[in-house]
Amino acid sequence: MSHANARLTAHGRQLLIDRIIRDGRPVSHVAKEMGVSRQCAHLWVGRYRELGSAGLQDRPSRPHHCPRQTPANIEAAVVQLRRTARRGQQWIGDELGVPARTVSAILRRHRMPYLRNCDPLTGALIRSSKTTAVRYERQRPGELIHMDVKKIGRIPAGGGWKAHGRNSDTTSAQKKAPVGFDYVHSVVDDHSRLAYSEILPDEKGVTCAAFLARAADYFTAHGIGQIERIMTDNAWAYRKSLREVVAALGARQVFIRPHCPWQNGKVERYNRTLQTEWAYRQLFTTNDARHDALAPWLDHYNNQRRHSAIGGHPPISRLSPTS
Repeated sequence: MSHANARLTAHGRQLLIDRIIRDGRPVSHVAKEMGVSRQCAHLWVGRYRELGSAGLQDRPSRPHHCPRQTPANIEAAVVQLRRTARRGQQWIGDELGVPARTVSAILRRHRMPYLRNCDPLTGALIRSSKTTAVRYERQRPGELIHMDVKKIGRIPAGGGWKAHGRNSDTTSAQKKAPVGFDYVHSVVDDHSRLAYSEILPDEKGVTCAAFLARAADYFTAHGIGQIERIMTDNAWAYRKSLREVVAALGARQVFIRPHCPWQNGKVERYNRTLQTEWAYRQLFTTNDARHDALAPWLDHYNNQRRHSAIGGHPPISRLSPTS
């Protein structure tokens, strides 16, 4: 990528070459027209003659050689000492004969957490930032799926406050007779973003287990024959009751850290999409109408809706019957 003050992009360099080589115009004239020096123009002409069009592309500005770069064995020793001794950069630097600033750079490069966020006895991270340190995407469908439940309020007969207004008499009467909640259970495949959701009456363990079995059948029908790992939060419903289904699928369950929902971010983001594009996208006057709208929306999400995280393609584009 060109730097902010670059006079020529790859397209501009090609124009310069066309005017000099194809049209046979003087280098100095073309350079003046394009706002660059003669030396710069000669540089690009030389690269074009040596490498062709490939020579006009941007090159990394990183040095070819870094003779003063910290050796790999020193970097490994810094990281290992931080994990075992749990000491600061000055102490580690003194132990290894490395400047403290170099130690700090190494720790940042390896995404080592601050000591203040770690347990002083075990070194385990106990205070996390609100963003996942490393973004990732699994390499194949079914390698990891994310599972979660989203609770949304049921719609009273005739519509809720969105239909009647917050201060209407109807809304006031509805507040005195609450209608409860629906529980939207969802799973999302990490690689393809294929999703499956159901509206269920509760989030008990047996309900979650039965839903997971049906979700696995749905994934199988769409080309994900084997689920390897299932990521959930630490809710009690995902503990004992889910074990048998997970074992029957030949999968392994993994849990996020307590109170860190962003670690299950793909399904959490999907929950938000559910709300903005299905649950609250239009005015529903009955709860059944919203229920009926879920299946068509889910089909649209998986087969037609463009997903920015996978290049603007729908999730089904990453799947095939033999995935």
